[in-house]
Amino acid sequence: MARIAGVNIPTNKRVIIALTYIHGIGRTTAVNIADKLGFDHSRRVQDLSDEEVLRLRETIDADHTVEGDLRRSTAMNIKRLMDLRSYRGLRHRMGLPVRGQRTHTNARTRKGKAKAIAGKKK
Repeated sequence: MARIAGVNIPTNKRVIIALTYIHGIGRTTAVNIADKLGFDHSRRVQDLSDEEVLRLRETIDADHTVEGDLRRSTAMNIKRLMDLRSYRGLRHRMGLPVRGQRTHTNARTRKGKAKAIAGKKK
C-alpha cells in the first residue's frame, strides 16, 4: 500500500482514482499529475515501482497543498471571516448557508434535523 501525503492510497485501483483519496486532489488534478509524470491512465498503483511512487510523492508535496495544510488554511480562512464579523462569517457562526441559498424550506444539511414546533398543526 502506497502512502502519499499521510494517506494510504488503495493499491488495486487506477492511479488517477487512487489519488482522489487524498484531500485536495480531485479527478482533474489527478489526471494532470499523471500526465506530468508520464503515467498511463489505465495503470494501477500496484504496478508502480518504488521510484515512481517516490516521484509521485515528491510532485504532490512540491506542487500541491493537500491534507492537513489545506484543512488548516480553510479553517483559518473561515475563522478570519468570523473574526471580521463579515456577513459570511456570521452565517458560518450561526450554521446557516453561506452562499445565498434559501432557508425558509430546505437548508437541512446546514441547519440540522428539523425541530417540531408545538401548536403549529391546524
